[in-house]
Amino acid sequence: MRACLASAAILALLVPASADAQSGRIYRWSDLNGSTRYSDRTEGHATQGGIAEIPIRVEPAAVARLRFEHRDGRHLAWIDNTLGGPIEVMVHAVPGTTPASDPPLPARATVPSGQGVVVAVLAQATGLRVEAIPGSPSAQPRDVEYGYPLGTAALRITQAWGGRHSHADAGNRHAVDFAAPLGTTVLAARDGVVMQTEGSFDDAAPDDPDALERANFIRVLHHDGTMALYAHLQPGGVHVRVGQRVRRGQAIGLSGNTGRSTAPHLHFVVQANRGMRLESVPFRMFGPRGILRFSESIGAGD
Repeated sequence: MRACLASAAILALLVPASADAQSGRIYRWSDLNGSTRYSDRTEGHATQGGIAEIPIRVEPAAVARLRFEHRDGRHLAWIDNTLGGPIEVMVHAVPGTTPASDPPLPARATVPSGQGVVVAVLAQATGLRVEAIPGSPSAQPRDVEYGYPLGTAALRITQAWGGRHSHADAGNRHAVDFAAPLGTTVLAARDGVVMQTEGSFDDAAPDDPDALERANFIRVLHHDGTMALYAHLQPGGVHVRVGQRVRRGQAIGLSGNTGRSTAPHLHFVVQANRGMRLESVPFRMFGPRGILRFSESIGAGD
């Protein structure tokens, strides 16, 4: 898992209409008149012709949305925050363009949870590129003991801090991969508010570089501004909603093997926004048999 997991803003959001659509399936079938139809459901179509499943690519949910408001001859560029916690955004001009803007582009802002802010005022509406990072850049991590994030007495770590396979970047340097059978209960390791969830992805794709951001996950915001990420959850394995308060030890989901993963496990990391970039934070944890002591090491998992 990389630090950028689900952090880049997507300005067009696909909202699945059913469980089939959430798992990335669209069906093509013929009606009684021989016309080709498309649906995210199979119910009622079997008697009307053969059904062919068409693979589609379900994209991660948007972190932020861009919209323009025309006012007094000017165009206000708003960024709306879709998460249950603050985000930091950077708005850029599309390469090759230099639109007149106040403030000049690129413009940067912090957007509170569920709110929108005017990031720039332009002479005319134009294409913009938006980057968005979860969390506030003013986060002040506290020294807190985290609980074990799995509902099992078994403990096997396949990759710890500094793991060469996928824990070498700043956002995951202090991540830990806990081996866990599919469907193992995932527990909140610390009190917080559910900030972001993703549960629409199906299978693991260990050899697909694009799969890094296609893992199911839960992001929980803590009081000090840090965020815990619980990743590679199974399809349908998100059991909390954005904005929900959770307590340490509360069941929040089910472990899985989605995204760029080679075996079932839970990827756990505490992150903080350090100014348009996520960095992992060292943490203390109490495990099934006492205090867990992590060190920079190389593991085989993820």
